[in-house]
Amino acid sequence: MTSPVIEAGDDLPLTVPALLAARVALRPDQVFLAVDDTTLTYAEADRCSAELARALLVDGASAGTRIALLHPNGPEFVTAWLAVSRLGAVSVPLSTFSTSTELVELLRGADVAVLLAASGYRSQDYVASLKAGIADLDMTAPPPLFSERVPSLRRVRFDLEGSDHSLHAGWTVSGLLALASAIGGDVVGAAESAVTPADRMVVVHTSGSSSQPKGVIHTHGALIRHLDNLNQLRRYRPGEILFSNSPFFWIGGLAYALLGTLVAGATLVCSNAASAAGVLAVLERRRPTMVNGFAASVAHVSQDPTFSSRDLSSIRRGNLYPIMPADVRPADPELRHAMLGMTEAGSVCLASDDESEQPESRRGSFGRPVPGFEASVRHTDDGGECGSGEVGELWFRSPFLMEGYDGREHHEVFDRFGWFRTGDLVTVDDDGFFYFRGRANDMIKTAGANVSPSEVEAAILEVSGLVAHVVGVEDHHRGQLVAALVCAPADAVVDLDDLGVRLRQRLSTYKVPRRIVVVPEDEVPMMSSGKLDLRALKKLLSTDDGTR
Repeated sequence: MTSPVIEAGDDLPLTVPALLAARVALRPDQVFLAVDDTTLTYAEADRCSAELARALLVDGASAGTRIALLHPNGPEFVTAWLAVSRLGAVSVPLSTFSTSTELVELLRGADVAVLLAASGYRSQDYVASLKAGIADLDMTAPPPLFSERVPSLRRVRFDLEGSDHSLHAGWTVSGLLALASAIGGDVVGAAESAVTPADRMVVVHTSGSSSQPKGVIHTHGALIRHLDNLNQLRRYRPGEILFSNSPFFWIGGLAYALLGTLVAGATLVCSNAASAAGVLAVLERRRPTMVNGFAASVAHVSQDPTFSSRDLSSIRRGNLYPIMPADVRPADPELRHAMLGMTEAGSVCLASDDESEQPESRRGSFGRPVPGFEASVRHTDDGGECGSGEVGELWFRSPFLMEGYDGREHHEVFDRFGWFRTGDLVTVDDDGFFYFRGRANDMIKTAGANVSPSEVEAAILEVSGLVAHVVGVEDHHRGQLVAALVCAPADAVVDLDDLGVRLRQRLSTYKVPRRIVVVPEDEVPMMSSGKLDLRALKKLLSTDDGTR
């Protein structure tokens, strides 16, 4: 049943360890996760996470310990997340896009004590990144680590499978797992039984309006109940196979895809294939019934020469329209209800269970508030209620919202009545359907990721010494592109290729501007008030032909 409260008196387990135990008891041999050629059944997830949990206990972790996870979507991430949750410790997923600087800032800011990490992913070398970011880190000697750069971090464990790095065993996952035999499963069982629905499960980072990311705290009970409600709304049940391209380090992948699958007792399919053909092969082989994630990130898949010959007929529902069969793909996606999700809301907060084509009057609808959420549209100046069709800021109140931002007081995040201001501008019609109209601040949303303009501007200044103005410009595929107007002296020559290379060393790839225009300082569009003319700036960057 859907419930507006966490404790509903039904049989839904409200902690991750209890939820995992319930799923293993019902369907031990069912595939929980399939990533490319690798599968993980519910029983395997239980066994592997129990072993890792024992090892973490021996290594000094306990309830409340902050343990960061740096893995791409796969069994390693899932096993680590489950193990951490079984101890009552707190997972801190880290973006696999992170640069050395970003990694250290996240580890420091989140007070992480333990890092479980892949040695690298695609072009990223995380061992080298950590060494570069923490000068006094010596991984040829045994841990623990004591560094003023990351004062809380004591242990780092790298999965070195397929890596050419040579580290002391104390810095490896294999060395960690060797500790597991020192205690029995009863110790893990005792830790699990102490976990409560009110305990913190995870800290997920989202970009803020400043350059510093915000850590969003979610608890076991609130997040599990919210996903159970969402599963009923989207009819995600046992027997369903969901394909998602959302990374587990963001809330869409962690909650809507991974936790949602565990709650449903279903199967989740992902792919880390570098080529479109590789992704298509996974879709054909795994036969998903539902697809969800960022449509912009699969657009290239439908352009593969083999796409028309692929059998994707198993897909019947979802929002990854480019890869859906023609008979279920909407002719005009704007006439299907979209969804609004945010990290603070534990994923989706506006949606609809009606997947049919809507009338023209509802073009662009994001549906209504999901079960357990109250929504209000308020004037941005005085907080007064907006009328039907009037643009205002979206406020939410719900027991399923985040506990708060890491390191910030409750009153700094919620008002005295429990309302959270989202920063999203919306309208609502007479039937209660919501429509997204923009952001109250300047946050850029590109292919599902948030980018802070001030962070990119600071990076450009750091690597080039040049002042830049960064904005988001509309893009059909990605929603918005990160674009920058760089101010340079009239006689200066700016090498854009070199600037891009240096920015990619400082920023995650999705934050690097895809469009850069260099102008003399006196040609920056300004208003008569002396302020930057954002409308003119966006127009200039939208029409420029020099997209990088």
